[in-house]
Amino acid sequence: MSNKSKLLLSLVAAGVLNNGAWAADAVLPEINLQKSPWTVIAQERGFFKEAFANTGTEKVTLIAQGAAELLGAESAAVGGGSLAIAQRMVYPSTIHKINGLNTVVVWISEPSNRYRAPILAAANNNKINSVKDLDGKKFGSSRISCYWSSPFETLNTAGLPFDSRLKKGRVRHENIDNSSVAITAVITGDSDATAAHLAAPAFTGPWLSGKLKVIGHSADDGTYVNYAGRVTYVARKDFTDKYPQVVKGFLAAREKTREWAYDHPNEAAAIVAKETRVPVEVALFQITHLGQWEFLGGEANPERARTAIKEFQRYYIANGDDILSQKSLSDKEVDEFIDGRFFVGGSHTIYQ
Repeated sequence: MSNKSKLLLSLVAAGVLNNGAWAADAVLPEINLQKSPWTVIAQERGFFKEAFANTGTEKVTLIAQGAAELLGAESAAVGGGSLAIAQRMVYPSTIHKINGLNTVVVWISEPSNRYRAPILAAANNNKINSVKDLDGKKFGSSRISCYWSSPFETLNTAGLPFDSRLKKGRVRHENIDNSSVAITAVITGDSDATAAHLAAPAFTGPWLSGKLKVIGHSADDGTYVNYAGRVTYVARKDFTDKYPQVVKGFLAAREKTREWAYDHPNEAAAIVAKETRVPVEVALFQITHLGQWEFLGGEANPERARTAIKEFQRYYIANGDDILSQKSLSDKEVDEFIDGRFFVGGSHTIYQ
């Protein structure tokens, strides 16, 4: 046997060569994931068990975000290792990356729509009926979220920019990271308006009970809808390098769950209602509303995903975003942030 043949055999035996990869995937016996409408369906229907069958991952634990619903908690959990993969919209995911969280995007959604993060006021507030009525008024929402990035564009277009750390605007913005507090402030009159995903648990109940009204939407072909309002799944870079097959299984389970929920919305709603302890009508709304985000289709093309981040950064910087104006991702950093292994042409893609 030649020396070259002996070397190849030793590499295979050591697991250094494995179906074209540099090393065999490590085995992850247990995985912690966010508890959400789609993950409870995937757990109940056995989609996780099926997707992880060949990875050695035998136990899936769904972690509830908690009653406080503190926006950004999932990113901290990923950074600390208590969650393997976390969902967040692409704007906050990018900000957390800029701030030092060593994550990569393993999935990003198709473009958003005008219904995903509308501007809301109290239904009984007769003084606030449109965006123009917010001049000089108070707006309470989480700064690192769609609840800021969506109305930021809408208000700028209307000539009513938010206050920032660098410049006084026409609308007073107060950072409120707790969704329940933000919506309570609007209903009680402590804030004049907020923005929200109506399918989010803190907002669905007040919306369906008639306590809120929509006074503004994102532009149909604007920066938020096309770029900044996309959903992402992020994981730590060391996790994706060690367990790429697990990440692929996670994404495959999500896709199967999405398809099943669209075909069986009432059955899906019953599972969500039971497992997340909400009324069935709330669960059905969270699955079928035009602004829902749990069951969106994915952006398969990695270059379009990268373009989304580059374009929204350019827009927000040009229009006075006081975070991105101070620090942003370079084009090279954006290219690396989107982990091409999980998109079309990648080694662990679900897209065929």
